[in-house]
This record gives sequence, structure tokens and C-alpha cells, in this order.
Amino acid sequence: MAITRHELTRRREQLLDMQRYLAVLEADHDGARAKLLGFRQRYLDALGPLMRELDELEAQLLQATALLSAALKRQGVDAPLPGTPQAKAWPDAPALPDATPLPPEPTGPLTDLPPPSLKTLYRRAAMRFHPDLAPSGPEREVCEQRMMVVNEAYAASDRGRLESLLLAAGELPEKVIGGPADAVRAWLGLCEHLVQGRIRVVQAQTAVLHNLQMHQLRVAIERAETGGMKPLEIMANRLRTQIAERRQELYIGERVGGDTSLAADFLRKRYQRLTGLGLG
Repeated sequence: MAITRHELTRRREQLLDMQRYLAVLEADHDGARAKLLGFRQRYLDALGPLMRELDELEAQLLQATALLSAALKRQGVDAPLPGTPQAKAWPDAPALPDATPLPPEPTGPLTDLPPPSLKTLYRRAAMRFHPDLAPSGPEREVCEQRMMVVNEAYAASDRGRLESLLLAAGELPEKVIGGPADAVRAWLGLCEHLVQGRIRVVQAQTAVLHNLQMHQLRVAIERAETGGMKPLEIMANRLRTQIAERRQELYIGERVGGDTSLAADFLRKRYQRLTGLGLG
């Protein structure tokens, strides 16, 4: 049945509403991502040098404890040797992928033209997908698979499947469905499908951003700062305390090698600190 001008107007308005909603979602996503990246840079500027210094000390401690453990084993003493804590990398916050551009709207008078016959659709599909017309390699293999689908659809008189294949391949709607009024309806349906798909992509990626530990940390720190606290300074002071403790631990670890009892006790305490486990 031919689409009326009133129906075309209504569908166009719905499409515009969807596009406006999509624009809001994309702006919200981009804003959240910008805040996340800005916070990450501020966090690393404030704490990055201290975290790197702590990591270097932990690496030196790992080397020192490995030497102690090896020396004790040579003396027949089995002392625990836990690994060093692994630094956690910040997960990426990728930008949205590029959106698929909407196809141009069919032009022409809003009078219905008869749709092409099933045989005509089959011929057009064969011209697009026949493997003999494709270069060798992966593209030819794809064409072989699509041509099998085309043959199956034609044998089953499945006009809808042939139309979908051709529209997805970029065939002009008026050449597939007829029209241009029906072609405009098909164009609107395709645009709605593309916009709805994009909305789902943006919503999913926004949810990923909000579930990142970095996002949750940003929210907590900014909330604390709004209340007059200085959480980054508190975290920096904790890191400085840990650095002082690791320096003292390294100093001791480099000097207890001559005493088996002290060396074994040092390794046990380090094991307990890193694992939270006691030794029987």
C-alpha cells in the first residue's frame, strides 16, 4: 500500500526526534569521557611520581629478598618468597566509534511506481554478489556466501530477503521496492534502524564508562572535595608513608644477609605484609 504524505511527515518527525535524542546521548557520553580523562590526568599529576617511586622500591625489595632467599636455601633454610605486587594499569576510555552515515533520501514525485519483479531483483543481486565479478581472496569468498543466500531466496520466492540484501549492499531503495513514495518509506525504516542501533551503542559505551573504577574514584573524590576535604593530598601522604616504610625495609633487607635468623625473620614479615597470611 502506498504511503501517504501525512505518514511520511509523521515518520520524518519521529526520525528527527530520535536523532535529537541520540545527539543528547552522545553529548552526555563525550562529556563523561572528557571528565574522566581530565580526572585521570589530575590524579596522575598528583600521585604518579610517588607511585613510580614506590614501584621502584618494591622492585629493589624483590631483588633483595630473592638474594636473601637464595642464600638461605643454600644453608638449608626454606624461607617464603612472595612476588611483588603488580601495578594496575588504568583501563582505556575509548571514544565512540564513528557512526554509519544515513543514506540520502530518495528524490522524485510522491507517486508509486511498480516494484521490480522477483527476477529483476535476482539479476540485480547477481550483478552485485556473483563471485565471478569479485577479485580473488576474502572478498570473493564473501561473495560466494552471499550468492548462495541469493540463490536460496530466489528459489524460495523470498522477495523480502532479496530486498534486504540489496538495500544493505547500498542499492537505491526505489530500484528495490519501487516508489519513490515506497522508497521513501524504506529509506525511513533503514534510517530508523541505523539510529536505533547507534543509540544502543552509545548507551552501552556510556554504561562501560560509568562502571570503570576510575569513574567511581572520580565521583568519590569530587564529592569529598565538594565537602571541603582534600583526598588527593591524603592519598599522597599515605604513599609517602609507604615509601618511607619500604626504604626502611630495603635498608634492613640489604643488611641482614649475614644472620640466618634475622634474614629468615625478615622474609617472613615481608611475606605477611604482602599476603596478609601468617606462617605456622
